Amino acid sequence: MIAAMALPSRSHAIRFDRTGGPDVLDWVEVDVAEPGPGEVVVRHTAVGLNFVDTYFRSGLYPARLPSGLGMEAAGVVEAIGDGVELAVGDRVAYGTGPIGAYAEAVTVPDGGLVRVPDGVDDQTAAAIMLKGLTTQYLLRQTYDVGPGTVVLGHAAAGGVGLILGQWAKALGATVIGTASTPAKRELALANGYDHVIAYRDAGVDVAAEVRALTDGRGVDVVYDGVGADTFMASMDSLRPRGMLVTYGNASGPVPAFEPSILATKGSLFVTRPTLASYADSPAATQAMADDLFAVVASGDVSMLVGQTFPLAEAAHAHEELEAGRTTGSTVLLP
Repeated sequence: MIAAMALPSRSHAIRFDRTGGPDVLDWVEVDVAEPGPGEVVVRHTAVGLNFVDTYFRSGLYPARLPSGLGMEAAGVVEAIGDGVELAVGDRVAYGTGPIGAYAEAVTVPDGGLVRVPDGVDDQTAAAIMLKGLTTQYLLRQTYDVGPGTVVLGHAAAGGVGLILGQWAKALGATVIGTASTPAKRELALANGYDHVIAYRDAGVDVAAEVRALTDGRGVDVVYDGVGADTFMASMDSLRPRGMLVTYGNASGPVPAFEPSILATKGSLFVTRPTLASYADSPAATQAMADDLFAVVASGDVSMLVGQTFPLAEAAHAHEELEAGRTTGSTVLLP
């Protein structure tokens, strides 16, 4: 049994049949499947762009080709299958896949969808789900940040970085960041960071700067979504028994290292978490989303949508993201 608005059988989406640069992305006509049991058709109003999308496109992360792209969007329920508690017309969002959000409409399992509160607009919902849920598990589950915690967050002016700075500050932490340009450093300072290091400037030693800012102690936890370029500096910035959370590879995969280095640098902990390991059930996903929406509603976290692009121009959006010419979050508009 299907409840639906006027459900079109055809739509448009971004697809790629080979991995590579942004030029492999094509805007094509696709079918919209009728929803089966436990499935929902969502008509997208806004789609979030994330660095992980470039990993699938480039081949760094495996994708079954031909493939769609994107794991985060907001929209309106357009049709439902049997056993679904959502109703046609509900505003919803998701940030845990499945891959294929770069589309005008999709048929997805209802378990990953969360209801969007009235106080959160569609662009914010689309921009904040993946980055916000990621920040939730980073700060609230991977390492329990609270009063007195000293945090180092790389790419402080990026999508996760801006949320992380605000949320960590609201939790009572001292927050140190890194950013590549003066404008990005100013943006980070306006979004919770107490200090921001110019990590790409010639002669700057990030770990030495961190030690100076912490009276030689080092930080409790480093959140590193940059990868290869910052990994060793991240280790060297930690206090003894500190934790390095490597959650992304914007500059490429981290180099191989011997586990014994963790002992010589102070009995460190290193983890490589993923959102899927935390948002591993509908109940867990909804609880994380409730936590996220609560800090947004309180005003402790605001979402900067730095730029928007037409969904059909996703390739150009990827070019801008990978060149470091974006700030905050990027939203693709169907």
